Amino acid sequence: MTAENITTEKLDFKRILPVLVIVLVDLMGLSIIIPLLPLYAARFGSPPLVIGILQATYPMMQFLGAPILGRLSDRFGRKPVLIASQLGTLAGFILLGFANSLWLLFLSRVIDGLSGANISTAQAAISDSTNEKTRTQGLGLVGAAFGVGFVLGPIIAFIVLAATGQNYQAVAFTAAIFSLTSLLLTAFWFRETLVEGADPSAARKRPFSFGAIKQALGQPTIGFLLIIMFFYQIAFGGYEQLFSLFTLTRLGMDARDTSGLFVLAGLFIIVVQGGLIGRWSREKGDRWLVLMGLFTLAIGLIGTALTPAVPIPWYDKAKVLESMAGQGQFRVAISSININLPDQDARGWLGIIWLLIASFPAALGGGVLHPAVNSLITKSANKNEVGGMLGVSTSVYSLANAIAPLFYGTLFQWFGGPVPFLAGGLILAILWFYAPRVVKV
Repeated sequence: MTAENITTEKLDFKRILPVLVIVLVDLMGLSIIIPLLPLYAARFGSPPLVIGILQATYPMMQFLGAPILGRLSDRFGRKPVLIASQLGTLAGFILLGFANSLWLLFLSRVIDGLSGANISTAQAAISDSTNEKTRTQGLGLVGAAFGVGFVLGPIIAFIVLAATGQNYQAVAFTAAIFSLTSLLLTAFWFRETLVEGADPSAARKRPFSFGAIKQALGQPTIGFLLIIMFFYQIAFGGYEQLFSLFTLTRLGMDARDTSGLFVLAGLFIIVVQGGLIGRWSREKGDRWLVLMGLFTLAIGLIGTALTPAVPIPWYDKAKVLESMAGQGQFRVAISSININLPDQDARGWLGIIWLLIASFPAALGGGVLHPAVNSLITKSANKNEVGGMLGVSTSVYSLANAIAPLFYGTLFQWFGGPVPFLAGGLILAILWFYAPRVVKV
């Protein structure tokens, strides 16, 4: 093997480092806010349904914005689109800090959602900077940056809350500081990756149309990969958003206990996406990663659904209710908390041990599927369509992310906590059965 061939099989880390740092800082700003949104909305008297709609607003706006930004980045370049979108994200966080009514809260999420669709542009920049042998590893590192951001963000949020006496505005402005940092990094460190300039055919295309999604779905391999992306995020996105409610009602775990599980899962995903996925992709291929991801995530979700209803040994019902009620001016009456908590007389280790075992295949599947599917999409698309196709992929992902809390929440409320996780696992198991017949790349 020549030196040139060896070089092409190694990821040029220095070239993609600015993109990874930008994504990391951006995601830290976003993940600082996510845990507080339900409490933020509850301050204005929002019922659970309105809170669910608020949570769905951001990904729904991403669904609309991702194809637009992806196509515009094909036309004008990655850097100007990243800068423009980050200005919008910064404005959304500042508005959130000053929000004194529910409609301003919604407006801030609309602005941030449209701007937050820039992930498709960041992925396109990674695609520009890699080749077919290193692309999955590069996209996996973007996923690892996601994981690091989502681990550090909630930790920073709790530190800010503790230092400011539960001041939600301070958390919003902290997120704005991270957003401003990301904007400055893009402006002064990031170098344009679309070196060939605007593509004439891209210039003649509309930035977005639902027909573009329909056209992508009409391509056999890409269409099925987009279906996998959609149902993967329905299953895994709902898992992430309803997991804390499941652990609360099933095992009596409060926010502190569940956050520990999130950090553990996040660290595991970082190891998988940052270190293992590149080697697996080179040795076994992206098709194998997709099949393995579907299988392990299905097993993890079904295992989660079957978690025995045995509260953790240190569970104290009265203390959990106290922690949920909050402190100071934001404290609510315990009698107003309408949550079915488990009986503390049945405490033991079986439930938490079972859940920990089930969490590892769930985190493994959730960690490999997104970058592996996107890598196969880029390899199946025309070169001048990569940004647009990744935009469609992000759009489908965001639509599923908007539907997931509504789908899981409805099943949770009507049929009980285990049912939505079981449904998600069964959907992925069906896709795993059909995938080898369709995905041939």
